[in-house]
Order: sequence, then C-alpha cells, then structure tokens
Amino acid sequence: MPITVVQIDLWRRAPSETQVLEFKEAKTSFDREKLAEYCVAIANEGGGHLILGVADRPPRPVVGSRAFPNLVDAVNDVFQRVGFRVDAEAVDHPDARVVVFSIPSRPKGTAYHLSGRYLMRSGSSLVPMSEDRLRAIFAEGTPDWLEEASLGSLDAQGVIDKLDTQTFFELMKVPYPRDRSGVLSRLVEQRLIDQVDGLYSIRRIGGLLLAKQLDEFPDLVRKAPRVIVYSGNSKMETRIDQIGQRGYATGFRGLVTFVMQQIPQNEIIENALRKKVKLLPEASIRELIANSLIHQDLRIGGACPMIEIYPNRMVISNPGNPIVDVTRFIDGYQSRNERLADFMRRMSICEERGSGIDRVVQEAEISQLPPPRFQTDLQRTTVTVYGPQPFDTMDREDRIRACYQHCALKWVLNERMTNQTLRERFGLAEGRAAIASQVISASIDAGMIKPDDSVGASRKYARYLPFWA
Repeated sequence: MPITVVQIDLWRRAPSETQVLEFKEAKTSFDREKLAEYCVAIANEGGGHLILGVADRPPRPVVGSRAFPNLVDAVNDVFQRVGFRVDAEAVDHPDARVVVFSIPSRPKGTAYHLSGRYLMRSGSSLVPMSEDRLRAIFAEGTPDWLEEASLGSLDAQGVIDKLDTQTFFELMKVPYPRDRSGVLSRLVEQRLIDQVDGLYSIRRIGGLLLAKQLDEFPDLVRKAPRVIVYSGNSKMETRIDQIGQRGYATGFRGLVTFVMQQIPQNEIIENALRKKVKLLPEASIRELIANSLIHQDLRIGGACPMIEIYPNRMVISNPGNPIVDVTRFIDGYQSRNERLADFMRRMSICEERGSGIDRVVQEAEISQLPPPRFQTDLQRTTVTVYGPQPFDTMDREDRIRACYQHCALKWVLNERMTNQTLRERFGLAEGRAAIASQVISASIDAGMIKPDDSVGASRKYARYLPFWA
C-alpha cells in the first residue's frame, strides 16, 4: 500500500523516535553505508521505517530530501549489501519531498548482519548486538527453558511433597481445593506441571516458583539467590554467605526479610530526635530483588542472582545482559521471562509495569542518597545502591548520573528538570545555583541530557530533557 502524506504526518507526531522509526534530515544526500546499517538494525528490531527529509526533533518539520533520486538503484544497492529487500518510496509532501524506506522484520531465529556486524538500536545510536541478545534470537523456536520438565515420573503425592502448594494458593488469592486432585488439576491448568499416563512431571517454572527445597531439583539448584554480607567495604572478609532454599514465590517474603535484617542502618535527625533508618526502604529493595530474579538469563549455567551487602552499599546482580539498555531502565521495560514475570505479578511480588526502577531512583532522591548505578559486565547486570554521602564528596561521574536520572524521572512523571529541581534533589541551597548549573553543563557535555528547545533560549526558564526524549 502506498505511503500517504497523512501517514507521514502521523509518524511526525510520535512522542519520540523508536527502535523501528527513525527520522533523518538528509537534505542533499545520505550515506549508502549508513543506510545499510539502519536497514540491518531496524530489521533486527522487528522491522520499521527510515524516513529522510524530516527533522528528528519535535515538531519535526518537513525539510525535504534530494537523497537517492533513483530509488530502484538504491534498493538494489541495499539488497547487495545486506542480503534482504527493502521497499523505498518518494512521497510528495506539500512541504517537500520525503523518502521512506520500509524495512521488513528479520525471520524468526535469524539476526541480520552487515559485514559480520550484528547491529541494533540503542537510543538514537546504532550499536553491536550483545551476546545474550544474539543468543536469545538464535534460540527462538527452540523449547522455552522454563517450560521444559525438571522432575518427572512422580505420583500425585510426589508433586505435593516437592511443591509448596499451600503458599501457591495463598499468593494467588484462590481458595485451597478440597482434595488433592483439585490441587493437581489447578497446577496442570496453570502449566506448572504436566500429567502423562497417570504420572506427573514438574516444569522448571513450577519448581523455580514453588519448590520446597530447590536442591531437590538438580537443574534449578544453581538458580537459587545467594546473599553475602561483608564485614568491610571490600570482599576480603565475609560475615554471612547464605543460599536460598525455597522457590522464588514461596521464599520471596523470607528472602526480603532476611536481606532487610542485614542492611546497615543510617542515623538521621528528625524533629530534633535521632532515629535509625535502613539504607533504602523495603519497597525499593523488594523491587530490585524481584527484578534480579525475573530478568536473569536462565540459560547461563553456573551463575545465580546475588545480593551483596557492604557497610556502605548493596549490590544486586543477576546473570545475563539486560534486554533494555541500562540508560533506559527508568523509562523502559521488557520482561526477559514473561511467564515468570506474569506469575510474580499475579502473586503481588512485582508490578510488571516498569515502575520499580522509577521508585528506587525516586526513593534515593527523597533521601538525598547517591544515585543508583546500573551496569553490565561479564554477562551480568548489576545494580548498586549507596548509603548517605554529602553532595560535596560525590565525584563528577556520580553527579552526572544523578542529574541524568533526575531528568529521566521528571520526564516519566510528565514534568521537566530545572536548575531548581536539581538543587532540591541534591539538597543545595538557592545560593548554590551556579553549582547545579555546572552539573547540568557537564551532563549535557556527556551527552546524557539536552536543553528543552520548546522554552526558547531563556536561561531563567531553562528546562532539560533526557538525551533520548
């Protein structure tokens, strides 16, 4: 179907560019190598459109493009470079010529590459695909690890002995059936167990959620969360090293309680009285632990979710690089293990709305703590939350990270960051506005935030947006 002017104007009104929608001015030309790169990256994201002749910033005026006067030649050149065919169309918009490349999705289980480079979108950039993203793509079409059997050839009592069915029904807020057959029927219906020829097998997802003892499931025992408490601020001296025994759902409440008991307390003065509070509120710790369980790459062997507690910080990590880039944790969300996430949401363990990280960042701001650090390293995703630290002792990296997170949080809340809101986040007096301005300038130079052009060049009313907005 031909692309219409109406369709182009609808795309122009999109709140932001996405993995599958890219605007480029390309007034006079556009590099053919770059065109091939975008075709590969957008195809790997599921297919979409590259639009030339439209500015990439709102309100996205049509500036017109003279690139690729011969579209048939351009399409053939793309095919020779990338090995798949795209469609291209020149649209006579009332304002000027617009060129639209319509890019198909990659086939299931296949990732496209350009001269050996597997590309994907990250914000407004093209980046190489991570190892675990490639692994997930190549695994498409193969059986889901969670849905495969963990234990088999069990009779009815064997299932009841292995799984904490009482807690399952309590968490699902469903009355416990009157007899054992009703219990097993419900577990079969929820696809946690299977019945074959009068015997039962427990799926990995059933064991991972409901196991009474994870060490009775040989392929799940290494997925148990591990809590390590250190005496000092390094790994030199371990005080506690505890490995979880129960399933994620049946043992979650106990895990959070145990972690909260180990977290150091901070002394604050409120209403002239000294009071001790935890490093972070329990709701935030709960979200971080739930995220580490849900978003881990379960196909990575010999690795488990870890919670490491130091006197001045806590580090929560899980196997696998994230599907969403770490810079987009505040505004983005995508479950790696969808059925696991769905069960934990229905059991009120997590929200599955993408608001958990927002809450963690917001709690850090309310308590004027250093900003959490989100990292990927050696096939692990790590979140570090810190104890109290005065602004003046924060280094440049900490201040820029705090500024970016504050800016992104404001965007998510449909507000905008200003010098004043940043001062409030850091607890700086009005007389230190120049210090906040320096942090803002450093964050702009680092490419993490940008000025909000909708308010003009006024310094007094300046507002700021995250780089991807």
